[in-house]
Amino acid sequence: MALIMRTRIKMCGFTQPEDALKAASIGVDAIGLVFYAPSPRAVDIRCAQNIVRGLPPFVSVVGLFVNATEFEIKNILAHVHLDVLQFHGDETVQDCEVYGMPYIKAIRMRDGVDLKAEAHHYGSAQALLLDAYQKGVPGGTGNRFEWAVIPDGLVKPIILAGGLDSNNVTEAITQVSPYAVDVSGGVELSKGIKDPLKMVEFVEGVRSVDAK
Repeated sequence: MALIMRTRIKMCGFTQPEDALKAASIGVDAIGLVFYAPSPRAVDIRCAQNIVRGLPPFVSVVGLFVNATEFEIKNILAHVHLDVLQFHGDETVQDCEVYGMPYIKAIRMRDGVDLKAEAHHYGSAQALLLDAYQKGVPGGTGNRFEWAVIPDGLVKPIILAGGLDSNNVTEAITQVSPYAVDVSGGVELSKGIKDPLKMVEFVEGVRSVDAK
């Protein structure tokens, strides 16, 4: 019996429980919470608790960090249930592994990035998240990068991010065949506030490729 593969969907940058619940209700696999104060989508512990509390079973919660200290991350873990950690800064392998949890390492796709080397270097990561590079901005730029630079045969699953929305996600999946796609600004009314219609259209765009 052939296995049916589907593209997983992560939506990131939630600040309101009702938006996260809507995402879960339309089949989003994971929601992302940003624990990075300079981000307009940042949440504190109380806000994160309210979001997580309202989620149904089988929806993963991903905590996004940028060069956070071990104390900061452990404090959040003591108060907020997270399933996966996502590192968007200059974290070493040791920095990522110290919590004994599944983690994703984000790679900003600047010129000269050797993805095969990064995949081997972060061998303990569950996946690499590929995002657009913008100087001084660790993620959530709303920009896309050239998907053609992603090499075949990577040893790690790929989560494709960077400027995705309902208008280009089918093309992205068709070209890259990632394990998952990650969207934030592409499904928003404003930074941190999701648009229910855009979320639905994005999920429909992903599923239209899976159905082929």
